[in-house]
Amino acid sequence: MRRAIIAMFCLMLAQCAPPPKERGADPRLIAADPVIARALNDPLMSDPDLASRNEANAAIGYADSSALPVLPVTPRAAQAARDAARLELLEGGAIPDLPDPRVAPRGKRLGPMASAGDLLAALGAPAACAKRLKQDFAYAAALPAPSAIMPMGMVVQAGGADSAGCRIRIIRYHTPAAPRDVLQYHYIRAARAGLKPARYATPEDIIAATGKTGEALVVHVRPAANGLTGVDLLYRWP
Repeated sequence: MRRAIIAMFCLMLAQCAPPPKERGADPRLIAADPVIARALNDPLMSDPDLASRNEANAAIGYADSSALPVLPVTPRAAQAARDAARLELLEGGAIPDLPDPRVAPRGKRLGPMASAGDLLAALGAPAACAKRLKQDFAYAAALPAPSAIMPMGMVVQAGGADSAGCRIRIIRYHTPAAPRDVLQYHYIRAARAGLKPARYATPEDIIAATGKTGEALVVHVRPAANGLTGVDLLYRWP
């Protein structure tokens, strides 16, 4: 009888005791879930150049990841980007209106999934230049004047080449500015650089410009994730 009472008392103590501390998650289980693995291994949002990085981007033409925006997408942010662009443009004189788009379509849609061949074709560059393209954010650091990035734009992918016949810049960036403001900015910058720009609305919003010495500027604008405006900025010069 005494032994039964002691056994019952021990069982009651075991039920009242605090649960053992939880062990850390098994890393094998985390690795088995690609979504969790990617979330844990992605870079922190402390560096704008890394915030939208996707390690699958080995060359221009692969999908770009932008799951989390670095720029605040609010009406105030959009207005701030517009104001900064207009202040820059006003330094060169009065800001002309953006002309109506041409009726005829131009080329094809680009975007993150566009191939290197599609990007080069949009510029009228030789297909052989694809082998010379390299991806490096340094290409966005010192762009020729006609291909300047809009103020408050965040570069998410940059590449180019500097060999004879293939002097090219391919920049993808995001901005909180409205698409129309982006189109106007690049249209005016191209015109003031001595190029002859034109606006198109199909197959998407496009500014295309050419120069007397063979320069070519192509800007594709579209809505991006999280309310941002996505821009493909392509430039080629002799």
